[in-house]
Amino acid sequence: MQPQQLIAFIGNHWILFTALAVIIALLVHNLVVSGKGSVDPAGATELINRKDALVLDVRPAADFAQGHIVNARNIPLNGFAKQTGSLHKHKDRPILVACRSGSQSSIACRQLRKEGFGEVYNLRGGVLAWQSADLPLSRKKG
Repeated sequence: MQPQQLIAFIGNHWILFTALAVIIALLVHNLVVSGKGSVDPAGATELINRKDALVLDVRPAADFAQGHIVNARNIPLNGFAKQTGSLHKHKDRPILVACRSGSQSSIACRQLRKEGFGEVYNLRGGVLAWQSADLPLSRKKG
């Protein structure tokens, strides 16, 4: 295809070309930005064991009671913003946030970063990934 043909094609189909450019930009943004501040289960164990990370589980209390990461604190996402004040004493400590699959914990991570918490990590894949990696869960209250 000649450069003139490409320019003519883009001119004739500018709406489709714009939509394609937006989709590509969103994909690149998702790959570059979303990957920052998230760790897999192996990275999470590193944070817990070497940096004494505080583990927050944002699942509902019933799910938390079924099994959670050892020593995790349960602060359900419903009402999470109102309860972040209790975490300010841990502001200088790394915080690992987990949910069932990793999507709701990313919302909590954004909230914590907005409130000035420096080291906040999302458990990529959530508790499901933790279990898939054959890592232990506890039923004790955290």
